[in-house]
Amino acid sequence: MAHPLIPKIIDLATPVAEELGLELVDVVFHTNQSPPVLRVDIRNPQQDTGLNDCERMSRALETSLDAAEIFPDAYVLEVSSPGISRQLVTDREFISFKGFPVIISTSPPYDGQQEWTGQLIRRDETAVYLNQKGRVVEIQRSLITRVQLDERR
Repeated sequence: MAHPLIPKIIDLATPVAEELGLELVDVVFHTNQSPPVLRVDIRNPQQDTGLNDCERMSRALETSLDAAEIFPDAYVLEVSSPGISRQLVTDREFISFKGFPVIISTSPPYDGQQEWTGQLIRRDETAVYLNQKGRVVEIQRSLITRVQLDERR
C-alpha cells in the first residue's frame, strides 16, 4: 500500500520535473528507515538520464518540498533513474515496451497464478494483455500489483 503522502508528493514533483524537461516515473516513501527515505525516479525523455538530471531534480524538488512543509521530521531524498529493469507505470511506457517480455504480479491470484509472464500486447482502461506463445491473456488492472520488464528472457 502506498504511503498517504505520495499523491501530494506527486502533485508537487510533477511540475518540478516538467519545468526541468524531465518525467516523473515513480515515487516511493520508505518509512521503515530512520530517517525515512523518499525515493523519486525520473527520466529524461530526450536522452539517457544522467547524474546531472538527478542533481537538478534533487535541488529543485528539495526546495519545493521544504517550502510545502509536507514532512514534519527529517527525511532523506533520493533522486535516481529507474534504468531499464523497471516497472512499467505510464501509458507511454506501455506503448514503448509493446512486444517486450514482461512479468505481471497479481493480488489476489488470478486464475490460480500470482505471476504471469509473456509479451506485452497493450494496456487499456480495464486490462493488460499478454501474448503467451500465441495465446492472448487478459488480466484485469484491478488485480495487478506490478508490471515489470522480464530481464530473464
